[in-house]
Amino acid sequence: MPERRFFPLARRWLLFSEWRAHPGRVLAALLAIALGVALGFAVHLINASALGEFDKAVRSVSGAADLTVRSTNAFGFDEMLYPRVARLPGLSVSPVVTMAALVDGKTPVVLEGVDVFRAGGLEEGGGGSGSRGFDAFLAGRSVYLSSAQLAAAGRKVGDSVRLEANGHAYQVAIAGALPSAVGTRMAVMDIAAAQWRFGSLGRLQRLDIHLAPGMDAAQARKAIAATLPPDAIVVDAASDAAQNDSLSAAYRVNLDMLALVALLTGGFLVYSAQSLSVARRSAQFALLRVLGMERGTVRAQVLAEALLLGVVGAGAGIGLGLALASLALRLLGGDLGGGYFHGGTPQLVFAPWAAGIFAALGVSAAVLGSMVPALAAARTPPGIAIKNPGDSADPRVPIRPWRAIVLLVCAVLASFLPAVRGIALFGYVAVALLLASGVALMPWLARALVSPLRDLPLRAVPFRLATARLWGAPSQASVALAGILAATALTVAMAVMVTSFRGSVDRWLEDALGADAYLQVDDVAAGGFDAAALARMRHVPGVAQFAVLKETPLRFDERRPAVMLIARTLSGPGAQRSLIGKEAPARTGTTPVWVSEPASRVYGWKPGDMLVLPLPGSPRTTVAGIWRDYARQHGAIVVDERTYTRWTGDASRTAVSIRIAQDVSLESTIAALRMAAGPDGPAFTVSRPQDIRRRALDAFDRSFLITYLLEGIAVCVGLAGVAATIGAQVLARIREFGMLRHVGATRGELVRMLLIEGALLGGVGGVAGVALGLAMSQVLIHVVNPQSFHWTMDTLLPWPFLCGVVAGLVVATAGVAVAVGRNVLSTDAVRAVREDW
Repeated sequence: MPERRFFPLARRWLLFSEWRAHPGRVLAALLAIALGVALGFAVHLINASALGEFDKAVRSVSGAADLTVRSTNAFGFDEMLYPRVARLPGLSVSPVVTMAALVDGKTPVVLEGVDVFRAGGLEEGGGGSGSRGFDAFLAGRSVYLSSAQLAAAGRKVGDSVRLEANGHAYQVAIAGALPSAVGTRMAVMDIAAAQWRFGSLGRLQRLDIHLAPGMDAAQARKAIAATLPPDAIVVDAASDAAQNDSLSAAYRVNLDMLALVALLTGGFLVYSAQSLSVARRSAQFALLRVLGMERGTVRAQVLAEALLLGVVGAGAGIGLGLALASLALRLLGGDLGGGYFHGGTPQLVFAPWAAGIFAALGVSAAVLGSMVPALAAARTPPGIAIKNPGDSADPRVPIRPWRAIVLLVCAVLASFLPAVRGIALFGYVAVALLLASGVALMPWLARALVSPLRDLPLRAVPFRLATARLWGAPSQASVALAGILAATALTVAMAVMVTSFRGSVDRWLEDALGADAYLQVDDVAAGGFDAAALARMRHVPGVAQFAVLKETPLRFDERRPAVMLIARTLSGPGAQRSLIGKEAPARTGTTPVWVSEPASRVYGWKPGDMLVLPLPGSPRTTVAGIWRDYARQHGAIVVDERTYTRWTGDASRTAVSIRIAQDVSLESTIAALRMAAGPDGPAFTVSRPQDIRRRALDAFDRSFLITYLLEGIAVCVGLAGVAATIGAQVLARIREFGMLRHVGATRGELVRMLLIEGALLGGVGGVAGVALGLAMSQVLIHVVNPQSFHWTMDTLLPWPFLCGVVAGLVVATAGVAVAVGRNVLSTDAVRAVREDW
């Protein structure tokens, strides 16, 4: 039949003629999809590369053991655990001493003491040192360095280096290289020499365990765990991977979700573009329906256009994502500025399955964004559509916002649901539902906000025409407002969240930094201020108050990062704890400790709970209170520094805070403190509170740099979509302008009408976007951040920014409407009206 040849030709003409006629609108939608896919894919590639590099380092250090017994603290566990585990059947056990060290006082390195006859593999890198170098290694006079460490230190085999660790220093020769420790900066020496030279006699930090062939790993792990004291845990490769992943999981997922919300914004821009395209071509679709095209074919036509749009946008997004990931790895590192990983730049690795997933998300966003316009095109009766009546909503019929209310209720319910594996999944669902409810509410809101303007006693024709147009065509207004609302709401939500977070951190720093000066040891691997130096510094003239601090990691869970134990003076300038809620008395026979808000949320600790610390002697403590801490995402525990010394025997401290007496020069006091620390004391940096505050806020800004970039991209994409949508709407109304010119409206009056319409659209979109963004920000502040990052904050509103957003939208939309309208109005009015025939 002829229509079988005609309809495919007509469908191709509908697609490509629309793209040729309005390339700006199509490019805006493509850009939105491509950027959403690119940002999500780039974030995934960057973190996957960083975690892969971290995993290689862990495997290189542990020797790819089947199971590993690790110390839960920096002091290690009793070495008598080694024979107990080694006697278990089917196990080959290698003891290891591990500590942070410095090479020649400047290059950090992981120092390991190993039993070479059990660990093996050292002689492979002996280089030119021969058997004499290996004999010196057994005698404790030499070490093996990894290739990466040799390059970092600028040394070669045979050179002599100075190792500093645990407050001790020792001169050794380089016996050879360790090429198997790819990318890892490490030094290996005999285990007995490491214990003796660096003050770790009787302590081990690790047992590497290899299972006999055919042995069940789960049963072996259970048997090993039964022999362990509280200061040791057994882990496997999966546990290490989970711990490494959890270091940046919340930060990574937060960025991924922001990228997906940007993709959702792109979906709304596609909805806006496709809705306008369908409305403009309603007469063409109606004609095809009259000629015999079925509803399903019309619906498939619109969805096919969206599918092609999504495929092109997603393909471009994957390529752009690769480029962004490569650039970000070089500029920001594997943690995107978040401070979770340290070391060299990871190698970018392409992930085909991830590329497929993000491409599918981009295509899905485009297709879903076109679903409503496609259904509307298929549902409109051809007899009515062929007359092109304009807006589908009857001005005489009240608009019911029940769909928006249902979505809003679902968003509220989702915000109360708990996190999923530590990720605020339902919090992000609530954000998406809020965005959808805002778009669904636009026709009702547009009419509600414009209605009071129609009652104003103004006789100006342009104003009356503009308000009548927006009030009588709310559906067309909502199409233009969908992109404005999505971009504005996302921008406002992120701006309020970041402002609140930064302001809360600033207030917390102001409360916490109560001393006049802070002395921080430059590298804790070389030790800290010993007891004698601290005693001399405490009695320096001019020091009115003197407080000390020492941090050491404690591991409570094999799959979670370590919690920081903070030993500090609990009176004077080091006593500020920013307590949340009431304190609880210590139980009999226990020591009071204070846990940070993140530790309380992660482990469920609350005031009054008893807590056994994984330290030598397994001290029993009572959680006396919860304190606010923005510096340590994975939690911290505060204990009195004298109690810490009694538990561990460690009298060294890595930080000192002082208050000086009145009429005493701070500079002279600092100089006296340097002399009191002694020439052999550790190098340290002196900071004033304002310096620490500035560095902390700079670090905050660096960690949120990628968030600022996402925010800026969303604004640019939103404005591009707004410009394309409003421009297309103005172009589609050329016959209306011609009719108005025929009945007496002047060109200047029509320009002013478009100016007012654009300003009203920007004002309505700005007000609605700010209101919706504020609601979304509360979900981010009170749901996403506590569930993902485990801390709370106060809401602080950036009023200048919010007012600037509304004003900027008013100016932008009005300017676009006038710029496009001036070109349209140059068309002869008679010719414009004749297009209707």
